[in-house]
Amino acid sequence: MSEPAATSTIGDTLAGWIEVLGNVLSTQLVRWGNGSITVRTLLGLAVVLFGTWYAARLIERFVRHAGERRAADGGDYSVAYAVGRLARYAIWMVGVIVALQFAGLDLSSFALIGGAVGVGIGFGLQNIVSNFFSGIILLMERSLKVGDFVDLQSGVLGRVREIALRFTRVTTNDQVDVLVPNSEFVNGRVTNWTFDDANRRVRVAFGVAYGTDKELVREAGLAAAARVDGVLSADPRRMAEVWLVGLGDSSLNFELVVWVDRKRLMSPARTQASLLWALHDEICARGIEIPFPQRDLNVRSGVLQVKVTREPGTPRA
Repeated sequence: MSEPAATSTIGDTLAGWIEVLGNVLSTQLVRWGNGSITVRTLLGLAVVLFGTWYAARLIERFVRHAGERRAADGGDYSVAYAVGRLARYAIWMVGVIVALQFAGLDLSSFALIGGAVGVGIGFGLQNIVSNFFSGIILLMERSLKVGDFVDLQSGVLGRVREIALRFTRVTTNDQVDVLVPNSEFVNGRVTNWTFDDANRRVRVAFGVAYGTDKELVREAGLAAAARVDGVLSADPRRMAEVWLVGLGDSSLNFELVVWVDRKRLMSPARTQASLLWALHDEICARGIEIPFPQRDLNVRSGVLQVKVTREPGTPRA
């Protein structure tokens, strides 16, 4: 008889604990009208939001990994990046709606406060909403992609690293991360150096003295271009050239015109410095004179009077 009694006691204890747990889970934390939020509801919301976060993170990571594999085979990674981000936003929207319904909130009731929310958006949240939808536009139009090298109207110059919900992260060549609002890319002027072509033409201006053999100048310029890595030479349409662009007051003005690859394109200051360095070496090696400003003084009168004064204490010559 003792064994059935012990079993009954354990069962009663478990039933008691289950009843206590049920009472705790049913405890009302917030109540309004016909609805309320209990401990059970709060735990359910936590599970829904965690599941939403995990699912969004998992899907975005899966899509990005697929894009990385495609990029390794020569494909475009930016498509996978845009799809992953849009999928993440969509999952979060669905998750929030499910969470609100799980909490017992009538979504139709939000229409009553739509006017007030609209006024709030018009004043306090205008920039946030504008940046959010600008980010969506950038991802869908693909006018801006991760990895592009851009020059903004505000003066920011660098590589796009991330297109986030509110901002786009641009890393300059000095490794400074600049967080640019997405609306600036939609409303402002943006120069995308790698939008359709990874190559770019670079011009380096220089001058030589009058009387210099122009063919010798051309030879020096082409030799300088050949010394710099990243300068294109295989495409006959994009060969290095030396242009005579002007007859200055003190010099013949030339430009060394070259096409550079993507790596050189993303380092414009370093590219200019490398070309100037090589150009100076080649010019000096050929004995070409680099002029300096000169002025001719013409005396119209027959006699030019010059008065020389000596300060007190200065010894006589």
